[in-house]
Amino acid sequence: VQLQASGGGLVQVGGSLRLSCAASERIFSHYAMGWFRQAPGKEREFVAAISWPGVKTAYAGTVKGRFTISRDNVKNMVYLQMDSLNVEDTAVYYCARGGGYYLPQSAPEYDVWGQGTLVTVSS
Repeated sequence: VQLQASGGGLVQVGGSLRLSCAASERIFSHYAMGWFRQAPGKEREFVAAISWPGVKTAYAGTVKGRFTISRDNVKNMVYLQMDSLNVEDTAVYYCARGGGYYLPQSAPEYDVWGQGTLVTVSS
């Protein structure tokens, strides 16, 4: 497994979760990284991206101000801190590697995907 996401779970509305994504150095170094999510019955959507080595970030409008993406280039990890969660954030969350783009924000720009981690927000 080249990308391993973890940290999902069940949380109440207004709560927080931090997702982690572990990568091998071979596929992590010098690449932008991102998070996507897919809710039941919906298409996969962009959540957040971070450039290499981490100077720039981008967020979907629905999560801006609530989610924070970060990376640890020594540990080859990417994180997604999710605060003020609401029911609409319920989804399977995926981490992915940008395929050579500086700050990719669409799925076709990513070339390596991890398995998802389920986040369920209950009211």
